[in-house]
Amino acid sequence: MKRKTRNDRFLPLLLLLAMLLSLAACGSTGGSDAQDETPSGGQSQSDSGVQTRTITDGVGRTVEIPTQVERIVPLGNAPRMAVYLGLADRIVGIEECEIAESPIQAYAYPYIDAWSALPVCGTNSMGETAYYPEEIMLADPDVILCTDPADTADNLQSQTGIPVVSVPQGTLFGEDYEEALRILGDVCGVSDRAEAVIAFIQDCLADLERRVENIPQGDKPTVLAAGATFKGGHSIDGIYTDYPVFQILSANDAAKDVAGEANASGVMVDKEQILAWDPEVIFFDAGSMELVRTDYAENPGYFEQLRAVKNGNLYQWPNS
Repeated sequence: MKRKTRNDRFLPLLLLLAMLLSLAACGSTGGSDAQDETPSGGQSQSDSGVQTRTITDGVGRTVEIPTQVERIVPLGNAPRMAVYLGLADRIVGIEECEIAESPIQAYAYPYIDAWSALPVCGTNSMGETAYYPEEIMLADPDVILCTDPADTADNLQSQTGIPVVSVPQGTLFGEDYEEALRILGDVCGVSDRAEAVIAFIQDCLADLERRVENIPQGDKPTVLAAGATFKGGHSIDGIYTDYPVFQILSANDAAKDVAGEANASGVMVDKEQILAWDPEVIFFDAGSMELVRTDYAENPGYFEQLRAVKNGNLYQWPNS
């Protein structure tokens, strides 16, 4: 039996925080009650007789959308947000990656069977995204929801003739994520649900901060967030810097000095540097695990020098 260490006190909190956004989906419903909410913006009528209103989306675009949005195609990070907002039953077209049984898309598990019967409207593989305008048009949504730049949203709207609302991709636990939820909530008439999800996340973060505030820093293990997914996946030498999960817990991040120098949340480091840090615990982004396993198979001697490997303190967390 493995001897309990000081890690046993701290690791469950790290794992809980990494799963926080996925847990937000657990209370999702169809969101049918929210259609009584009054949408913002003036209303008008389109040539087809559909009542419409004009909004400003998350990338500053002015978009005319139906007043009542019942059918959506979410792309990019929008499927996750749609589930959190209780909109899963309104999805009429989906990206290919959302119907794969993967721990990265834990929020999608309850809907895989239903979504598998829908038109596949795009694919996202190794950081390269492609949307399928013809399939989106076949799905016939009222609105396309995405997390893309303005030019991509404009191009997709031009190709399909369907309103496209783009919102921020969202920084983990950041204000831009809250903004994205609020915009999508307004577009789909579920603003109350959006506020409830935001409050849930904030309450969980406050609870976690309280749990760790009295744990001495010296009692926390040194940790490393590896297998980072930026511009594609990476092995152990792709690491996250300034990682929000670690920040919330005031974790002993082995890469804290790199974080101060980095211009992005994900960076490449020399593998010898990881040996020098020799973190007690390593967390891998689940999206890169195939690359990590391949790297280990080709060079097991490297990995076996690390005490996290020797002690079995290796964990996956979902790409949130």
